[in-house]
Amino acid sequence: MRGGSPVATGPEQVFGNLGEVAERVRRQLDAEVPESSQDLPADRAPAGQIGEFARQERARVLSAGVTGLEKLAAGRADEVDDEEYFGVEAIVLLEGRPALLIQGQDFPSQQGDWAVLDGQRAGIRASIARVGRVEVTGHTSLDWLGTAFLVGPDVVMTNRHVAAEFALGDGAGWSFRPGMSARVDLAEELAAVPGDGSLECAVTEVVGIHPEVDMALLRVDTTRAGPSSTTPLAVAADPPADVPGRPVYVIGYPAEDGRRNEPEAMRRIFMDVYNVKRLQPGTTTGLVPGELTVKHDCSTLGGNSGSPVLDLVDHRVLGLHYGGRYGFGNYAVPLWELVDDPLLRRAQVNWV
Repeated sequence: MRGGSPVATGPEQVFGNLGEVAERVRRQLDAEVPESSQDLPADRAPAGQIGEFARQERARVLSAGVTGLEKLAAGRADEVDDEEYFGVEAIVLLEGRPALLIQGQDFPSQQGDWAVLDGQRAGIRASIARVGRVEVTGHTSLDWLGTAFLVGPDVVMTNRHVAAEFALGDGAGWSFRPGMSARVDLAEELAAVPGDGSLECAVTEVVGIHPEVDMALLRVDTTRAGPSSTTPLAVAADPPADVPGRPVYVIGYPAEDGRRNEPEAMRRIFMDVYNVKRLQPGTTTGLVPGELTVKHDCSTLGGNSGSPVLDLVDHRVLGLHYGGRYGFGNYAVPLWELVDDPLLRRAQVNWV
């Protein structure tokens, strides 16, 4: 695939029948009836016009993608132009590897292959309640850093490169950088009430930062979080039976990242909705030989650093997402390989 986008897998690997997907997307586009802003109150008309422009742009991109899919299905890949390739990538993201907005600790039903999410809704919602955004006070340029998830009675896991923004090590332990504090907000959803601290958990201690993998463990005060958010996620103590090809999902906070992605492409796919909680399904794509790394193809962006990669079947945490290379794959620490690790044992990780 050409261009810079979060799509880590090509359409031939994601979809079984490209022609069927093209036809389904075409039917959806034909069925959409554009809303008009002409009759909106004066104070709402500009917003309505912007929304209508976004819908028209989305329809244009997807229409080009349908044409691109039809060419690919017919074996005419050499005829697919850049605009059609971008449209194909958008369809892969929206249909094959979506980044679903979470609101009210829930997600919208899907059509196609990911209709299976409805059957796992209870387990996914339980996972959603235990994932939050790592936020900081006192940083020179950032107010949030990434994602974290509850793995012990009062301990969250995130990436080393996330914690390093507010933590300092002296060889004997870890402490907060002068003038800084951190917290984990288990909400931060689209349209959440600004300043609502009811689901914020203060970071009280840096339990430790792993010396070998991109991992940090933080102690948090969960007294303000509800009971559904204080039971840790189950962390896989043994590997899944089928890697690659295991259905998984990521929960986190994809952020706009113009350093690694073409900004206009990101705007057109995500419609400028970043930094809020999303559900991102996909599959594992393999283990990296000789490394503590499992690859997956969920559609992630920079703010997903520290996200859990969860098994869609039993909702155990299989991996700790730490990065990706677009067009090649996304990377996570396979947690089952660390079941005897002293740092994780000290943190009382909930192995299952």
